[in-house]
Amino acid sequence: MGVETTILDPRKADEEESTTTAPAPVGIRSLSLTIVAIVAAVVALQYGQQFFIPLVISVLVSYALDPVVSWIARRRVPRALAAAVVLTLVVGTVCGAAYTLRNEAATIVQQLPQAAQRLRAAIRKDRQANGGGGTIQQVQKAASELSQVASEAAPSTPPPRGVLRVQVEEPAVKVSDYLWWSSASILAFIGQAVSVLFLVYFMLMSGNLFKRKLVQVTGPTLTKKKITVQILDEISEQIERFLLVQVFTSVLVGIASWAAFRYVGLQQAGIWAIAAGLFNSIPYFGPVVVTGGIAVVSFIQFGTIGMAAFVAAIALAITSVEGFLLTPWLTSRASSMNAVAIFVGLLFWSWLWGVWGTLLAVPMLMVLKAVCDRIEDLKPVGELLGD
Repeated sequence: MGVETTILDPRKADEEESTTTAPAPVGIRSLSLTIVAIVAAVVALQYGQQFFIPLVISVLVSYALDPVVSWIARRRVPRALAAAVVLTLVVGTVCGAAYTLRNEAATIVQQLPQAAQRLRAAIRKDRQANGGGGTIQQVQKAASELSQVASEAAPSTPPPRGVLRVQVEEPAVKVSDYLWWSSASILAFIGQAVSVLFLVYFMLMSGNLFKRKLVQVTGPTLTKKKITVQILDEISEQIERFLLVQVFTSVLVGIASWAAFRYVGLQQAGIWAIAAGLFNSIPYFGPVVVTGGIAVVSFIQFGTIGMAAFVAAIALAITSVEGFLLTPWLTSRASSMNAVAIFVGLLFWSWLWGVWGTLLAVPMLMVLKAVCDRIEDLKPVGELLGD
């Protein structure tokens, strides 16, 4: 009996070994396919950003305006007419606000030559105070010395015999190229804005049509349809929370900035408070842009670098407290995501889509978490994003 057992055991061991080691290649293959799919998706998102960015913006705007359109449609108004009225009111409000602030913007532009004169006077005063060698001159001298060291260290190839070396000096700034680039960028932005408006109108007009179609194509089972409905409801709730947080923090920053600018006597305090509230929607980078603009206009008005730095520090303090403390806390509470995941997502989408990626990173992370929390295979990703 003992000998027979010894003869049969190796076969059983081989069978058990074959059954336990068989799934390994399948797991490796699945992991490889997943990595390839992720890389392909990233490449597609990067090269197709001219398509995906207006699409994401349109979805967000339609989610923001859908409750108003639905409320009007429930009053027996055709949904197409309700969507047209709401979009017209929104566009008219934005254009009216821009038209109202045109005089203040023109005043800032008219003050730019005076700012250049004051800056030149400050540089001349700094040069005289340092015996002809001001701080800017020292920086320029250091830069020229470093450039000379680099040119001497690099190997030089003498020109062939009989050939005269010619150096072509390009102008520092090509105004024509700058104007051409600016005009092309403005035209492209206007074209994308018109496309977004039309897409938002069609989304608002269709109502829940695409949601119903998504539920129908998910599968014949009731379980899959139920999961799809839960995902869509969660996405709607997450986007609504995100928009509420953005509106609340932007209004708060605008009011606080307006009060602070009025207190220090800054001119055009209203337009700069509105700019601070709008740029507050750009996480981390928006406060830097606002602070730089406030520093320039403060120098234009007060004429001293110290006062410009003081006003800029006030603006930076307001936006920093809101951007680094209040907004991450409210966003994490509203979306149930941890601050590390939000920051990493901001870095990724900023690298992928630039400024637009920074603006759209948080709502896209919310959508991703809502999907991952409802699909069994993706729940580990939702756990990583959760708080």
